[in-house]
Amino acid sequence: MDIPVRNEGGAGAQAAPRYPLSLRINGQPYELEVESWVTLLDLLRERLHLTGSKKGCDQGQCGACTVLVDGRRINACLSLALMQQGREVLTIEGLAEGARLHPLQRAFVAHDALQCGYCTPGQICSAVGLMNEGQARCRDDLRELMSGNVCRCGAYPQIVDAVEEVMFGSAGAEERDRPVIVGTVPA
Repeated sequence: MDIPVRNEGGAGAQAAPRYPLSLRINGQPYELEVESWVTLLDLLRERLHLTGSKKGCDQGQCGACTVLVDGRRINACLSLALMQQGREVLTIEGLAEGARLHPLQRAFVAHDALQCGYCTPGQICSAVGLMNEGQARCRDDLRELMSGNVCRCGAYPQIVDAVEEVMFGSAGAEERDRPVIVGTVPA
């Protein structure tokens, strides 16, 4: 059986083809050339050094890489960079206005909705996208619609509290103060 051999360099090696990519990231225009296999996450982290979005599972199951594309949340690890031609990408680095944190960032701090912080950028971007979608009507909706974002530290109740405060104001406090039923996980 013949096994193909890759030419790793030298005179006969050809560079992989690169394709033009124009998009806006955090309000800044970019004109780039990328290989066809580069994911949006790798473009952001490895080439543009925007390292807020994390590479957790690299399979779209943890949500650590969540960013907003044209206001909608996506898993950047599952999207090829070239698919974002002409689009507006917003990462955690682009949410704050100068030194003033986004309301969700402030709420995450106020509610201690982070422990190790690894999932926090994806959680916050997902919550911004959730608010843009306008489908969450109550705390249970928040939990369901944020279920694609995993927090290994278990800060789910505080994350929901923070998102609930920004989305619904303090009106959600009544539900937050309801008794916990033994044998359930309040998330």
